[in-house]
Amino acid sequence: MPDPELAAKTVAHLNSPAFAALGLPFSEIVRVGETLYLSGQMGNLPGTLTLAPGGIKAEAQQALQNIKSTLEAHGYSMAQIVKCTVMLADMNDWATFNSIYTAFFTPPYPARSAFGSSGLALGGRLEIEVIAVTHR
Repeated sequence: MPDPELAAKTVAHLNSPAFAALGLPFSEIVRVGETLYLSGQMGNLPGTLTLAPGGIKAEAQQALQNIKSTLEAHGYSMAQIVKCTVMLADMNDWATFNSIYTAFFTPPYPARSAFGSSGLALGGRLEIEVIAVTHR
């Protein structure tokens, strides 16, 4: 049986005050040992559930900025991301998304998966979740 005291030391739920104020039923980041699991980010304006106006470009820019801000609020950076999973409401937005994505990362890029999805939260055009490490 796992030691609950050890688990408490190796698993942490990280929530900034701005995120906690939204009252959402999930954690902003869950840290397990040296791995960070970020909840999916939409293109919503900071501190709100309102999507950035302007379609896929604006939402992609805002979602990636939200990821960057979330990491930085807890003392981490985009350079620590090792895996991205991208859900697009329309796979025809792939090239547009890539043009925004590459402005946030430099080679070598994180591993990445992308797939088409329907019915994303808030009626969004995309959602991005990432896995990062505490040391890189």
